[in-house]
Amino acid sequence: MRIALVNPLARRMQGYHTIGTDIPPLGLQVLRRLTPPGHQVDIIDEIFGVGRTEQLLGEGRYDLVGITSYTSTATRAYELAGICRRHGLPCIMGGPHASALPQEAMEHFDSVAVGECDELWADILSDAAAKRLAPRYDGHLSDLAKGFGGAEQSAQAINGRYDVSCIQTSRGCPCGCDFCGVTLFNGPAIRRRPIDQVVEEWNSTPRNFLFVVDDNFFGVAPKDVEWARQFLREIIRRGKRRLWFSQTTINAGSDPQSLRLAYKAGCRCMFIGFETFNPAGLKSYHKGLNGKLVGRYGELVAGFHQAGISVFGSFVAGGDEDTASTVADTTLQAVDIGIDIIQITNLTPLPGTRLYQDWLDKGRIFATQYPADWERYTFTETVFNPGKMTAGQLDEAMYELRQTAAQEAWVWKRTLRSLWRTRSLSSAIFVHGMNKGWQRLARAQAPRDARRFGFHLGQNERIAKLQRAFG
Repeated sequence: MRIALVNPLARRMQGYHTIGTDIPPLGLQVLRRLTPPGHQVDIIDEIFGVGRTEQLLGEGRYDLVGITSYTSTATRAYELAGICRRHGLPCIMGGPHASALPQEAMEHFDSVAVGECDELWADILSDAAAKRLAPRYDGHLSDLAKGFGGAEQSAQAINGRYDVSCIQTSRGCPCGCDFCGVTLFNGPAIRRRPIDQVVEEWNSTPRNFLFVVDDNFFGVAPKDVEWARQFLREIIRRGKRRLWFSQTTINAGSDPQSLRLAYKAGCRCMFIGFETFNPAGLKSYHKGLNGKLVGRYGELVAGFHQAGISVFGSFVAGGDEDTASTVADTTLQAVDIGIDIIQITNLTPLPGTRLYQDWLDKGRIFATQYPADWERYTFTETVFNPGKMTAGQLDEAMYELRQTAAQEAWVWKRTLRSLWRTRSLSSAIFVHGMNKGWQRLARAQAPRDARRFGFHLGQNERIAKLQRAFG
């Protein structure tokens, strides 16, 4: 069969997919690797533009279309499914959104794959070839020790070129935060791939910069930390030289041995979900690990810096403990403790999470004209009624953040501070590139913000705090 695997675009992501690095959808590269011989697989990725998708799907070149989707891309995924149906082209949907709302997805697609379907992919293709595609396939947590989880690293989209590689050493996260769907989709236990297989894939990638997409690279249990250390030792010993970044939890800042190994193996940044500086907010999110360590955030960030690794700090705004001043306060506190790259997003209740169900039951979510409103679930827009402010006040606070971040001098200041703290030129260069991309995003979004809010921001206490943070 001729198969198209499609990554749809979240058109309201306000620049997130069109400015910066082109990162491949790892799940589609994994499926391509799992495709049995005799099939042809093309990847169509709309981060490179939507102009050719309908043409490609309508040319009669494919026998099956598989579409992955997060919640923010579900609206577009359903549109593409409609195009496929008009052309009589069988289509199947997978990914987090389909797994959270399979009944909704089944209204638009011929078939839906729920959960991890690595071990079902060959059966799905066999059924499609025999024209007996089932309405639903239920996967389970794949046994990564049996060879699942690897990606075809050479795979490129037919409508663009990726400039970063993605690789995965594990799946699963034990944290189970209220607003996160990772534990729902990939389970609470961290499952590891065999080290030899990961090293082989590491060496096969044609690009020199990697995103190790594990949700928690070091984990929290001693056995997970020891696995990560052994993997890093093997990368140092026999892996090709690559620079990379990954994701972990803040507790790793107290493990200098692991962090030194990571830096020696090429790690230059770790993405960490801090979420908030407010202990009550962390408790409301069921972010138990952070709740125990929030008083040590600065010390733990310094632990990463001492190993030469920069810190990409992620925060959410809009929880029930937050006010209209939280965005500015969080930014200033994050700068004060030395976080190198700061990301603050609107708290977003995603289907399948405890947060979504709780707020839906209480009538707090107002963006419910589905499927059209799924495009609003982008982490850049408030889709619910916060507890201590209005949705408009939260969006205005985020507007102030973006307007301030669009200024020029702070990027270089953050770069120089990162160089001073990490003593690593390559880490500082990574920080510079990420912050420069965020600045470009803020500038690209400024006209949209101006149209949306309809006024020019004046000076206020929140903006003064942001100016101090970015000054």
